[in-house]
Amino acid sequence: MTDDRAVLGDVPRKLNGDGTRVEQIFRHLRQLVSELATGAELPSERLIADHFGVARMTVRHAISVLVAEGLLERIPGRGTFVAKVHIDMQMRLSSYTEEMERRGKTPSSRTLLIRRETAGPGVARALELDEGTSLAHWHRLRLADGEPVAVQHVYLPTPQFPGFLDQPLPDSLYAWLGDQDLMPTWGEDAVTGDCATDEEAQLLQIDVGAAVLRISRRSFCREIAIEVTRSVYRADRYTLWVPVLRPDHQR
Repeated sequence: MTDDRAVLGDVPRKLNGDGTRVEQIFRHLRQLVSELATGAELPSERLIADHFGVARMTVRHAISVLVAEGLLERIPGRGTFVAKVHIDMQMRLSSYTEEMERRGKTPSSRTLLIRRETAGPGVARALELDEGTSLAHWHRLRLADGEPVAVQHVYLPTPQFPGFLDQPLPDSLYAWLGDQDLMPTWGEDAVTGDCATDEEAQLLQIDVGAAVLRISRRSFCREIAIEVTRSVYRADRYTLWVPVLRPDHQR
């Protein structure tokens, strides 16, 4: 069991910084959470309130902000705990490698399958090709800091990339596309929530039926469809971040 008083031992008791009491306690607790291990229990609201000499409601407000940020999670009947870190992906046209590096993670991959196939109806329609057109199918397990995060299926039209299957596979597909002067300039993503299949659960090291995010993307270089990617992300490690704006005429 965690010694709550020991956890708070190095946290300054005096509130003499800038901002309201809630803001000051929030900053102290945010620093404390960053030093605790995932799953560690936060001291009780009463103990934190006693430590700072404030009302419990003040502490509750500060903790609520940390819960909203995803740094803490409340479990009814048990307490408040340091949450598992989520990797957020912004809705922009960037590669997995770029997204992980932006978050300070080390990206890596394991190829599960690489082969030549023919385009079925769905992929052919997405790539604006005739059914039966030759494709390169690249199936990968994507990792961040060595932990499995996503399973990806990438489909590339071999008429546009005739040598792709005959060379060492690139670490970053988008970097390789850039070298071919075909860096994607725009694309479309479709996102759905689902449950992990047996195979996906085994690869991602989660329970069968656990929540996952399915993201289907097709990318274009100028007006040419060059890539279709179907990815399955762990929902307990991955957050999709979408900025939203009101239309100009409604502001």
